[in-house]
Amino acid sequence: LSGCDSGFGQATARHLDIMGFQVFASVLDLQSPGAQELRRSCSARLTLLQMDLTKTEDIQRVLQHIQAHTNSTGLWGLVNNAGFNDTIADAELSPLGKFRTCMEVNFFGSLELTKGLLPLLRSAGGRIVTVSSPAGDMPFPCLAAYGASKAALSLLMDTFRSELQPWGIKVSLILPGYYKTGTTCDPAFWNLQKQQLLASLPQELLQAYGEDYVEEINQQFIQFMKVAVEDLSAVVNSITEGLLAANPAVRYYPGQGLGIMYFIHRYLPYFVRDLFLKGFFINPKLPRALRREHHNDVKK
Repeated sequence: LSGCDSGFGQATARHLDIMGFQVFASVLDLQSPGAQELRRSCSARLTLLQMDLTKTEDIQRVLQHIQAHTNSTGLWGLVNNAGFNDTIADAELSPLGKFRTCMEVNFFGSLELTKGLLPLLRSAGGRIVTVSSPAGDMPFPCLAAYGASKAALSLLMDTFRSELQPWGIKVSLILPGYYKTGTTCDPAFWNLQKQQLLASLPQELLQAYGEDYVEEINQQFIQFMKVAVEDLSAVVNSITEGLLAANPAVRYYPGQGLGIMYFIHRYLPYFVRDLFLKGFFINPKLPRALRREHHNDVKK
């Protein structure tokens, strides 16, 4: 189970431990508050493992540990939960490095971990449950780096699902709504990210969009995250069902409002879909270079 420092991973690790399973829970930092909380609240069956999904040596060390402890039994389930996003901005304003980091954690890290554990999962005819995001299915404003990595992850898992069918491995995707997890709801964190983004932008881009444009996006996102749900149980239950149900669903959609969102996405015209996502999530103001007052200033 990857990404157990906080959020869905931490809650799921605790839930599966209470149910009596042997859980291997990976965390970014063994001394983090989340890791210490798991040590405090879980049984001795739970094993905490340090893993940074961007480091092959970390992944290999975790794979060796799990192989050593499950060789005779095989591994019943893998939960790909670790995810990363620290950029809320238009694709043009998001540094290339941010796209790369999202792909490294959300896509390549999960791919390497999954491939490494497949021999154990095949021998048990087990399960793969992966936490993706509706942002991987729809063009949410200002989430291109995160959304593109989750789109790649969702497609990868769909491919695994069809390819691993003959081995008896079932693969499920979890596409949660808006939940309070980790740093996602910490305004101080997002304000710092905004400052760093503004400092890194080329002068020409800053001129074209305007500092207030980036400010406004950040403010709207912080407002949006205030309505995020604190109770993570719907997601934990979906992950658990993916692991244990005789016939798990291919996709789970825990959270409010996802039904209407997917309906609009699938059946209504593009402009309606874009309007809905802007109204629901972030509706950026016009970039500075497109505003009337800017044109008037230029004329003067």
